[in-house]
Amino acid sequence: MSAGKEASGGMKKAKKPRAFWKELPILIGIALLLALLIKTFLVQAFSIPSDSMQDTLQRGDRVLVDKLTPWFGSKPQRGEVVVFHDPGGWLNETPTPEPNPVQKVLSFIGLMPSAEEKDLIKRVIAVGGDTVECHGTGPVKVNGKALDEDSYVFPGATPCGDRAFGPIHVPKGRIWVMGDHRDDSLDSRYHQNLKGNGTVSENEVVGRAFTIAWPINRWATLPVPDTFDQPGINKAMAATPAALGLAGAVPIVIWRRRRLTGTRNPR
Repeated sequence: MSAGKEASGGMKKAKKPRAFWKELPILIGIALLLALLIKTFLVQAFSIPSDSMQDTLQRGDRVLVDKLTPWFGSKPQRGEVVVFHDPGGWLNETPTPEPNPVQKVLSFIGLMPSAEEKDLIKRVIAVGGDTVECHGTGPVKVNGKALDEDSYVFPGATPCGDRAFGPIHVPKGRIWVMGDHRDDSLDSRYHQNLKGNGTVSENEVVGRAFTIAWPINRWATLPVPDTFDQPGINKAMAATPAALGLAGAVPIVIWRRRRLTGTRNPR
């Protein structure tokens, strides 16, 4: 066979590129799949429906929530702003708007905040093992340490709002949450008569809100305030291993002293 015929045969075997309009459905399908995976395992958008987190968050803000780190065992920490499912009875009196079909599709793949899910957003004030309290005009105390909340509590609001509480011991695996607008937030303070005594299970936490994504002029990160890093706030939790170590050491010391005494004074 001549070289000319071979080249001609190769050209006949070469496939023509598929038209773009035929590729478009595949591209859209891949994009939707990736968006769904991102929404399920990485990041999800949530809309702020109330004024309970002013001035940190305003009604209508869209925040992005980290859903990845909880998969690796990350637990809510003091000072973080978190989104969590209704623990039961917190949103009974709050009507949920019925989304249209387009909203349902967009929220399902994570391109729009869900209008159906009953989720709340608050700041973590105390975690499992902590003791939290607030009396009079404040301040809020965690493990006996007063929090300086001027950087995030709504201007003019007192730390306790109109609901003093505590001291309350937060059970292991649960968190105590409060809104930054203490006079306009039905948070842990108002649900102490329900299961959990106002605390929220870590299993109900969707993730940490780490940035305001919309509107553009409101873009900002949501860092943990410095007051939650003050020395001594972990004192109660840090003392626990030491106390356990002491409790375990005492029997050993007593046993050793008896053994030495028995050796020195044989019968």
